[in-house]
Amino acid sequence: MKRTASALISILALMLAAAPAALADNGVGLAGPTTDKTVTFFCFGVIAFFVVLVVVMSLIQGKLEKRKERRRYDLERLS
Repeated sequence: MKRTASALISILALMLAAAPAALADNGVGLAGPTTDKTVTFFCFGVIAFFVVLVVVMSLIQGKLEKRKERRRYDLERLS
């Protein structure tokens, strides 16, 4: 078990060390050159993601709360 864990950690460290050289050529990564427009749109995407995440999670919580209240009402009514 220790040998497997140490091997996985070594492989992970090697991959993390080699990643910048493998995915960049003179500062140009997979998405092309980084410009202000690219960074701005990426940040807008992050903002939109969290807005959608909060809305979806709130809707899920609301449905679960309704379900809990309905079950509580049924238990009180039948008991």
